[in-house]
Amino acid sequence: MRSIRGAAFSVRAGLGPSAPTWVLLQQLFVRGLVAVKFLALGRILGPSAIGSVSIALLAVAIAESLSDTGLPQAVIQGGDAPTRSELAAVWTTLATRGVLVALLLIALAPVMNSQFHLGGALALLQLAAALPLIRGIASPAYYVVQRNRGFQHIAGIEMAAAFVDCCIGLAFAFGGAGAYSLLIGMIVGETLKTTLTWATMKPRPPIRAAWSGIGHYIGFSRWIWAGSVVNLLLNQFDKVVVGKLLGPAQLGAYQMSSKLAQMLLTDAAFAMGQYLFPTFSAQHRHDARVAARLVRLYLAIVAAGLAMFVVLLRAIAEPLFALILGAAWMSAVPLFKIFVINMAIGALIAVLVSYLRAVGDAKATTHASLIQMVILFAIVPPATHYWGVTGVAWSMTVGMGSAATWMLYRTLRRHDAPSFP
Repeated sequence: MRSIRGAAFSVRAGLGPSAPTWVLLQQLFVRGLVAVKFLALGRILGPSAIGSVSIALLAVAIAESLSDTGLPQAVIQGGDAPTRSELAAVWTTLATRGVLVALLLIALAPVMNSQFHLGGALALLQLAAALPLIRGIASPAYYVVQRNRGFQHIAGIEMAAAFVDCCIGLAFAFGGAGAYSLLIGMIVGETLKTTLTWATMKPRPPIRAAWSGIGHYIGFSRWIWAGSVVNLLLNQFDKVVVGKLLGPAQLGAYQMSSKLAQMLLTDAAFAMGQYLFPTFSAQHRHDARVAARLVRLYLAIVAAGLAMFVVLLRAIAEPLFALILGAAWMSAVPLFKIFVINMAIGALIAVLVSYLRAVGDAKATTHASLIQMVILFAIVPPATHYWGVTGVAWSMTVGMGSAATWMLYRTLRRHDAPSFP
């Protein structure tokens, strides 16, 4: 009887609202649908269409990174739970940011269309402006639920949005909507997610303009913003170079090989990061020494698993591309073999970032990004000149490896050191 009761308790614990099981289920479901959507659309639309959509999403990523407030992470990491009035100020800030980013993207769409040689894709770029607007008006209660480790609730919303995104995107693609199908699916999915944050999450902030009461978040969030700006240069610099110099078709091959490697390697680590950031934050508030031991354990497990997976993926790269994407994408295989290394390093970085931000050392992640940026700016021009798009990919490997080394050093030397301001 005792063993039966123990087994029942284990099942209940594994499916509790704060159990990491929900993060795993969410990521398996969401990333699986993302994989199905991107791979199916890649096969249907081809490299040029995927490259055009990538440039539209690149514009969104650049604008959102430059305007990142860091407030969501500050709400999750802060010592005290936010009040409703503080949440109102958070919502006002994020909603205003979403509106401004959307207007900026619409205004700059003609310039982007001209610079990246997209031809008649102006409306595609303008449609992408809806994404930051929809995300900006979501309820900040989402971050309170994350802070409280309500992973079951978050998983339900994310899985519903991903399912709708995938279904709508594929339906429009089969209906002949072309590159627009991917963006339409994303917009409908984000709209559902935003609606559910207001309908199902508490505490709901009052919908009114409020700007005061969140000054205590600035010390932490400023490093998140700085990190976002630097990461913008790091994560989008290579895509800008490839898209500007080589055009949408080459960018499509570059993006698809990167995306496939990301789905197979990095996405699982980012899923773990969703669990680890609030978990490390809670553990550090309780016992900093235990949190330091916990991150070492996670790093050892993740590194061993990634090493084996990288070897396997590089060995099966050609048949994998032939089976999933078809002959039109075989030129991307050499890039994929490089990107599996990059994404493995990125997976380790995701764990390190979760810990460093959880203990208040967001500055260390920004410094790592600066190191990576300096290295990239130094080696990308000659690497591109001599080796083209392959040189860009290997340059990313060197830069990411340097950033990971710095963050690992800061992590291993912390022990029970006090939090950074």
